[in-house]
Amino acid sequence: MLSEELAVHLNEPVLSCARKDVPLLRPDMTVEGALAHIRETGVGEKIIYFYVADEYDRLLGVVPTRRLLVNDLAKPIQEIMVRNVLAIPHTATLLEACELFVLHKYLAFPVVDERRRVCGVIDISFFAAEVFEMSEEESFDEIFETIGLHVEQLRNASSFTQFRHRFPWVLGTVGSGTACAFLTGAFEATLEHAIAIAFFIPLVLGLNESVAMQSMSLSLQSLHQSKHKAWMFTRLRRELGTSFLLSLGACVISGIIVAVWQRHTAAAIVVAATILLSLVISAVVGFAVPALLRIGNRDPKLAAGPMTLAAVDILALLLYFTLAMFALK
Repeated sequence: MLSEELAVHLNEPVLSCARKDVPLLRPDMTVEGALAHIRETGVGEKIIYFYVADEYDRLLGVVPTRRLLVNDLAKPIQEIMVRNVLAIPHTATLLEACELFVLHKYLAFPVVDERRRVCGVIDISFFAAEVFEMSEEESFDEIFETIGLHVEQLRNASSFTQFRHRFPWVLGTVGSGTACAFLTGAFEATLEHAIAIAFFIPLVLGLNESVAMQSMSLSLQSLHQSKHKAWMFTRLRRELGTSFLLSLGACVISGIIVAVWQRHTAAAIVVAATILLSLVISAVVGFAVPALLRIGNRDPKLAAGPMTLAAVDILALLLYFTLAMFALK
């Protein structure tokens, strides 16, 4: 499959796609001397940035092409170069390089070794052909599989066949909704005592479902790219840090809204504490469910969505009502 080939390719070392035929400028060169050096060395068809290095080829700065064209010919390169340069270590993979391109929106990056010596340059075109040539059809397939539908099974199928494949996931949603309804009934006394708690049930559930789906998407991506446990654990640690920051921001804002609107300090604390704890739990559940399905030899894309949403809804409500029961006596 194309996706598997792409995953293998993106785990190759970045140096495998880096250009080595790049002219390095010296800081004591003038603009005129730099242009002469570039003409003499040759730059090929792609000119994006020119990198400045010392006599040992250690990276010092970068000069965008425009600066070479508009500055005085006698001006030294060290006066027009940008000194803070983001570089890719030579030990990085192509996938990590892709993440830097997406994150920083640069058109090229220098590749450096542990001594910051320039080993090559990688530009945006290296992954464009590999990543963006994936068909729209494949992208849509992955989106629909996330919510429990396999497009190949449903394409050109009869209404009854589509019903047979889709109805189990509808039943799953009905089951989780019924479980949440029973939970709400079990804590009826708590809701009667503090009606403000009921107003914010949609907020709690919506936030948890949103974070869980984001984490689940990252987990599916990680499983798609690598089956190594170390890769998954690295992504999980990163997701835990991100989810904590998300929960912290959401709990502060939600707590303020409850306190100002309802003028109920205890309710505000319950809502904020629930969001702070439940969003981290939802992130873990969203990340773990696809991995557990893979361990059980199940297709994680076909079941992760409904299972994840059902689990986080029940856990979030249970935590919410339990905190409310003890805090609002």
